[in-house]
Amino acid sequence: ETVERSDDRRTDCCSRGELAEIMRGGSGEIGTLGEQTGQPFVRPAAQLVGEGPEPTRRCHPSYAIGPLHAAGPRVTGVELHHGAATDVGLVREVNEDAFLVAPPVFVVADGMGGHDRGDIASAIVVEEFRRLADAGYDPARGPAVVAETFLGCQARIADYDAGQRAQGARDFHAGTTAVVALLIEQSGEPKWLLANLGDSRVYKFNHGRLEQVSVDHSLVQELVDAGTITASDALVHPERHVITRALGGSGSTDADFFVLPLSAAERLVLCSDGVSGMIDDRHIEGILAAAEDPRDAADQMVAAAVAAGGRDNATAVVVDVVGLAAETPYDSERQRVSLEEKLGALP
Repeated sequence: ETVERSDDRRTDCCSRGELAEIMRGGSGEIGTLGEQTGQPFVRPAAQLVGEGPEPTRRCHPSYAIGPLHAAGPRVTGVELHHGAATDVGLVREVNEDAFLVAPPVFVVADGMGGHDRGDIASAIVVEEFRRLADAGYDPARGPAVVAETFLGCQARIADYDAGQRAQGARDFHAGTTAVVALLIEQSGEPKWLLANLGDSRVYKFNHGRLEQVSVDHSLVQELVDAGTITASDALVHPERHVITRALGGSGSTDADFFVLPLSAAERLVLCSDGVSGMIDDRHIEGILAAAEDPRDAADQMVAAAVAAGGRDNATAVVVDVVGLAAETPYDSERQRVSLEEKLGALP
């Protein structure tokens, strides 16, 4: 079991250089460490070392996703709109959440163990999946690709732990949850592959209805499944922060996988328990129904979690499937010249 408790947090922190080394460069968008209570931070990796301003919200309004593997299997392009937001909350000193928006790969990770532990572990997850997005992957091997990436995350976190213990840190264990959404291909059609470890969640929103897809890997979820407590009891249970699977430590790192047709989810939501633990599913559903723009939806979910008490870091990524996009864009000028050549208007 991995336990996230506020009294485990440490006030000392790693240097900007150390963190920048963990999350160096690359495409996509990475949400990282917000150090001022109540202020959302969503920053590209380059800005971790102080390059440029620190915007309160960043996201790509749309993406037309082409082939996932330039020299191998191809997947039909999917146009996505997406937004993301994160906030340190009103209690925590440091934001240990991290997220990745690098279409067609989306990740939320909720670090555990205190600063220079949880935030580093979640940053490692984001970097490993960003590397996957940058390099491309075989969309026919989605579960295997994600499992291999999780193994890489686990190995790096273990190496980091060993390094800290070698420097004198006793009982040093960093850990993080992870929830992942990426596009794959099955039977020639693009689909969502979803994976989770821990109690960060993925929801689908379709025809105005919200449904949780992932199953929490937590002690209270096991008690709910066994009929020992109710879902309402779980929200206030004293051991609601005890999780049974995570990256880091010696517990289980076996992820759950789910495959969804694109038509089954107009909108996907990935969030840390700083959102789902502060506002209930009905509240989230109302926000998603009212906010057409995924950027607004992500902002409002995080703001609502903070307004409800902000007892934990809060992070949300919202992804809308807009439709299929042509792999080769329509070139009107080329089509005109081709037609004139056929009609003899050009030599």
